[in-house]
Amino acid sequence: MQRIRALVVGTAVLLVAGCDQLDGLFGAGAPATPPPAVVTEGRSPESAALKAYYARVERGQRTRGLLRVDGGGPDAPFDARRLGETFMEIAFAREFSDVGTTLVRQRSESILRRWEKPVQIEAIFGASVEPATIADDRAAIRRFSDRLARATGHPVSFVERGGNFRVLVLSEEERRVSGPTLRRLIPGIRDREIDLIEDLGRENYCLVVAADPADDGKIAQAVAVIRDELPLLLRLSCIHEELAQGLGLANDSPTARPSIFNDDDEFGRLTAMDERMLAMLYDPALRPGMDAATARPIVARLARAQLEPSF
Repeated sequence: MQRIRALVVGTAVLLVAGCDQLDGLFGAGAPATPPPAVVTEGRSPESAALKAYYARVERGQRTRGLLRVDGGGPDAPFDARRLGETFMEIAFAREFSDVGTTLVRQRSESILRRWEKPVQIEAIFGASVEPATIADDRAAIRRFSDRLARATGHPVSFVERGGNFRVLVLSEEERRVSGPTLRRLIPGIRDREIDLIEDLGRENYCLVVAADPADDGKIAQAVAVIRDELPLLLRLSCIHEELAQGLGLANDSPTARPSIFNDDDEFGRLTAMDERMLAMLYDPALRPGMDAATARPIVARLARAQLEPSF
C-alpha cells in the first residue's frame, strides 16, 4: 500500500518569531491556561472504524515481513555509490508540487534544505488522545530526538514548550478542523497545505510541513501531523520518517533501500543508510541552498567517507 508521509516545504510560508499560541482543540502540550478544549467523549464511529482499519493494515504488513526494525541486513547491502545516489534522490527532490491552487504528489527538483538553528521538538496531543497513548508517544518522540541528534551532529532536543518543530497527534475529527491551529503554528501557511492535512485520505497515515521562509534552504519551522488511530508499529514508523524528513530529507523513492524513505513499507524504522544520509545532510561541506549539480561531487566524497572503516 502506498501512502503519503512526505515533506512539504512551503517556501512561501512566512514565520513570525515568538508565536507559540495553540488552539483550543488541543489538550496535553498546550499552554498552562488554554481556551476551552474540544473534548471528544470516547472515540467517534468514524475514528473507531479507522482504528480497526489500520490495525488490519499493520497485521497484513507484518504477515508479509514489512515494517522491519532491523535497520537493514545482508539482504539489503549498499555501497558508497548507492548511498550517494540515494542521498541525491532524497535530499534534492520534493514529493509534492504546486499545480494550480493545489498540491499534488509529483516529484520536483529542490535545493538542499536543512536547519541551521537548533531543532526543538515539541509533542502536542489532541484533547481526545488517551493519557496512556500520550505517555508512550512522548517517550518515543523523546528517544528518537536523541537519536537524530547523534546521527546529525546537530542540536536536536525534545522540549516541553516553545518548540519550533511540533508533532501533532490528532484524531480524525481534530485533524479535520486543525486549520486555525496550523495557521497559528506556522503563520502564512498556504490554504493548499491546510487542505492537504484536513482532507487526508485514509491511505495516508501522516505528513510533515516544513517552512523555508526565505527560500534559501534554511528550514525555520516544521509541523508533523500523525493520526491517533494508528497502531503501535505504524505510528512509530510515522515518528521516525516524519521527524527525519522534517530535518531536510524531503523525498521518498522506490529505489531507496534499505531505507524508511520508501513507500513500500519494508522498513518501519530509521535504517543504517538513513542515519548515514542524515550525517551527510548536516556535514559542513554541504550548505543550505546548494543545488544538485554543485553538491554531487561533494556528496560522492561524503558517501565514501561514511563507509570507510574506522580504526
